[in-house]
Amino acid sequence: GEGGLLDLLLEQLLLTVTALGVAVALGLPLALWLGHLGRGGVLAVNISNVGRAVPTFALLALLVTMDHPGTSSFGPYGRAGLATLIALALFALPPVITNAYVAVREVAPEAKEAATGMGMSGWQRFWRVELPLAAPLVVSGVRLALVRVWASATIAALVAGPGLGRVITDGFYRTDYGKGIAGAVVVAVVALLLEALAAVAQRAVTRSSPTAVGAVS
Repeated sequence: GEGGLLDLLLEQLLLTVTALGVAVALGLPLALWLGHLGRGGVLAVNISNVGRAVPTFALLALLVTMDHPGTSSFGPYGRAGLATLIALALFALPPVITNAYVAVREVAPEAKEAATGMGMSGWQRFWRVELPLAAPLVVSGVRLALVRVWASATIAALVAGPGLGRVITDGFYRTDYGKGIAGAVVVAVVALLLEALAAVAQRAVTRSSPTAVGAVS
């Protein structure tokens, strides 16, 4: 019924997709640009290290104590929705940025030199050679971020936010352990499904990605 398991599942999916979308929109262009320039490795590594070092719940707890974003409702994302989205998006940034930067930075120098020798501009070299070759590893970073964000989205329940975390916390708070475990099982099963779908997408990108020779031929 209303507010049941299906509704909470859809809420968590919405949180996950939105937070991942924000992370990709913010982190991917920066990482690809830095990788293309061959600079900014320290920046990419530091962003990743900070993202890994700061617990998502600690960041969320800090955000909800502020006047803005605070604990106010945010459209379909519910109570503390904006704070939860910010915390999850920041949590998704490290794998997105690290993989994208490394993917472009480590494209074979021979492929870059061949593209330059054919008269390609820097922009053309990026779009026609570097990005196609880097695509599998870039998608791998997004895949990793997707599963991490989905699993971490349950923390929204700790500030009375949306998602399946509410089933888990409510079940254990009321000593209804079956309910809490059922919520955890649903989270785990959906995580496996998302991982499988992302793996299929990554394999498709890998198969369509050219070799270093084919990219400049």
